Amino acid sequence: MFLNMAIINMMSDTVTKPSKAMLEAMMTAEVGDDVFKSDPTINALEGKAAKMFNMEAALFCPSGTMTNQIAIKINTEPLDEIICDHYSHVYRYETAGFAFNSQVSVALIHGEYGKITAEQIEEVIQPDADWLPKTALVVLESSTNKGGGNYYTPEEIAPIARLCKERGLKLHLDGARFFNALVEMDHPIEAFSQYFDTISICLSKGLGAPVGSLLLGSKEDIRRARRFRKVMGGGMRQAGLLAAAGIYALDHNIDRLALDNARAKEVGDLLAMQSYVKEVKPVKTNLIIFELANEITAERFIEELKTYDILASPFGKHAVRFIFHLDIDQNMFDRIKAVVGMIKL
Repeated sequence: MFLNMAIINMMSDTVTKPSKAMLEAMMTAEVGDDVFKSDPTINALEGKAAKMFNMEAALFCPSGTMTNQIAIKINTEPLDEIICDHYSHVYRYETAGFAFNSQVSVALIHGEYGKITAEQIEEVIQPDADWLPKTALVVLESSTNKGGGNYYTPEEIAPIARLCKERGLKLHLDGARFFNALVEMDHPIEAFSQYFDTISICLSKGLGAPVGSLLLGSKEDIRRARRFRKVMGGGMRQAGLLAAAGIYALDHNIDRLALDNARAKEVGDLLAMQSYVKEVKPVKTNLIIFELANEITAERFIEELKTYDILASPFGKHAVRFIFHLDIDQNMFDRIKAVVGMIKL
């Protein structure tokens, strides 16, 4: 039925390729040496992002894992503890970097689809004792990856930020897919950024850049962050070629994320009607996580999808993740819906 069709890759929104216009911006970028702060395009990207978020400064890094790990490092001391949801990317998917890089422990909260509350945070703040780690940092993720694309509203963040201030804790936002959440809410960026000490945003997911994330914070935080980026091997020299892609992404690819979110919701509704699906997590943004029925394994389902030239990711023994992104066009979207409706397992 679908002969000689392009492969549809829903494994991640990191699989996107630069568009022709983005490539042109990259090829014409003016470059220098960023280790010496002399790459004008990187300087422009960092300045642009800092202004967007009303933060003092920003730092361009190769990955969101690096920006998160640097944020933990500059916001903690060895023997401290960070608080996050048990689904958090910093806990599950960054190779225990919090322990390796920062020598801190982690207090996990079982939130709702990746979101935690001020009340839950207050319950796990450590008392002052020689035999306990010192609670120093709270990490929120929005939108949530393992939580199925859920996100925080400003009204939900405000009491967490207030608690952190009262208890002398730092607050970091892992905003890898922050813009997917932003387009779902009628709020300016500052309605979120005002609450955080540091923020990480990714340019290489739904925004379509090939490489790169940004860490935002105070001038002093970013000054220290540059040192830790260097020791982690993140000084990229003439990386203005990559920064140009990031500038293009921020200028052109934010608003269109609403289409990815809408497509995910439509397919999520369709999946919920299929006999091979047990449960679909609430679809809030561009992610769908669903549990398969009747002991069907994720491996079996994904192999079936491959026969239709569709790729997806396992998210547990019986769970699968779909992600929508800018490289999925209307014809591909129509194919996805058709295949979802015809699979028999």
